[in-house]
Amino acid sequence: MQATRPSEEESEGSFGVVALAASAGGLEAFSAILSALPAGFPVPILLLQHMNLERPSVLPDLLSRITRLTVKAAQPGDRLAPGHVYAAPPGRHLLVRPDGALALSDAPMVNCVRPAADLLFESLASVYGRRAVAVVLSGRGCDGARGIEAIRRQGGMTIAQSEKTCKAPDMPAAAIETGCVEMVLPLGKIAPVLEMLAGPDRVFQKPGSRQGLQGQQGLQGR
Repeated sequence: MQATRPSEEESEGSFGVVALAASAGGLEAFSAILSALPAGFPVPILLLQHMNLERPSVLPDLLSRITRLTVKAAQPGDRLAPGHVYAAPPGRHLLVRPDGALALSDAPMVNCVRPAADLLFESLASVYGRRAVAVVLSGRGCDGARGIEAIRRQGGMTIAQSEKTCKAPDMPAAAIETGCVEMVLPLGKIAPVLEMLAGPDRVFQKPGSRQGLQGQQGLQGR
């Protein structure tokens, strides 16, 4: 399967990558979203969860059992491929390099965590610009809020899980507080929206246009 390249010519309104970030309640949120996505989901997905730094992550193994997508631990130099999910390892920041390949960093913690959603989102904003989709899911703390601002400055799409469907609402609440979240969705509505954003009949026909999703009934809500 051919890896995606941020520099390739893309049709107007297309999205090139989806990033999901969570902390407490992340496994439940990831499972709900990934289990609902089809095997042919046409863009790569990056997963980031705050975890115990002293334990190896079992996230790829657990998620592989419930999704039709290919789930793996992110490795330095990985090229992002459609239908693949790349999970950040414990204790290392996950970043996307300017050439589109993945990088792992041992840089200091950000927001008292490593990996940090802020750094991942900021790297996506820099590399993918308006073609990035960032989703803040259940979690404690404020990680991801600054990164959401970076994504929106570059014209990307920003989504937060509705607080009432979160095990821990702090992360989505902090993201929403920035004023840069475009859609606040119940957990069960996130996968259908991602399918619309990434599918062959993409909702957004022009960069920066949000009319397609705004016209959909019953998708947005706290």
